[in-house]
Amino acid sequence: MTDTPGRLLTLLSLLQSKPFWSGPELSERMGVTHRTIRRDVTRLRDLGYPVEAVSGPYGGYQLGAGGRMPPLLLSDDEAVAVVLGLEAAAFGTVSGLEDSALGALAKLQQVMPGPLRQRVADLQGATVRLFGMERPRVDAERLVTLARACRSLERLRMSYVDAQDQPSDRTIEPFRLVFTERRWYLVARDPERDGWRTFRVDRITALEATGQRFTLTEEPDAADLVAHGMAVGRYPIQARVELSVSQEEAARHVSRTVGRLEPGPDGTCTLTLGATDPEWIAEYLASLPFEFEVMEPASVRRAVRELGRRIARRHATATPAAR
Repeated sequence: MTDTPGRLLTLLSLLQSKPFWSGPELSERMGVTHRTIRRDVTRLRDLGYPVEAVSGPYGGYQLGAGGRMPPLLLSDDEAVAVVLGLEAAAFGTVSGLEDSALGALAKLQQVMPGPLRQRVADLQGATVRLFGMERPRVDAERLVTLARACRSLERLRMSYVDAQDQPSDRTIEPFRLVFTERRWYLVARDPERDGWRTFRVDRITALEATGQRFTLTEEPDAADLVAHGMAVGRYPIQARVELSVSQEEAARHVSRTVGRLEPGPDGTCTLTLGATDPEWIAEYLASLPFEFEVMEPASVRRAVRELGRRIARRHATATPAAR
């Protein structure tokens, strides 16, 4: 292999493919001497790739982290995935990334080979974006601050406005960011209230790092906390329903953001869900493909009975003649 640029790309691809390579392994795989491997490693370092060398009988090479952003080597499938991700960022819910995403997208499409560029164009041409209701935008720098605090276990001071438009100032211990239904949530421990809480990031009106570290004594299921808050915690009406199927079967039809499932006796399970009115719960339960029984509250039981009577009255007459 005498072509130096091609050899460098091959070496970089090998270093990316597994955590560690010995010198003899690379020499044999590339068909060059160990001296050539050393020279090519130096060239990769000059390009900004942090290639680390380990000396000794068990030494070799590995691709480290850090350094300036070097050129990337992407497969065709990886390039398509990056294009789709950049398009999602350009039209997503994180503000401040639109121009950067579009700029990166333009650079990537400019250097794509013709067949790959056509493949991406075919996918874009066959895709239609259907936007639902407008979601609040979230500042990218705020997400970075929250993510950094989650990683470094640093307390934050924040001002927050809840769903009832009640403002509060809190000192929190951030744990995880959760993204769902085009919204960002922060899972954090509130020491003053001695419990875990979920916060919509777009409702944080001010944020400040304190420089104070904390110790994480437990690691809750962040996704489950957010799902429970979305499905149950924020609603004035909360219903408990016994389903005639196992929790595993019910989970195929009930989203975690709609209700919370718990195993019950004899192959059944219990569904807990919330809403602002009992009629919505009744209609949702009627759409499930299995039997159920509302345990509480009475208002939802009445709504289910009334829905059943309406359906029965509507279908009490003979089937209309086909047109």
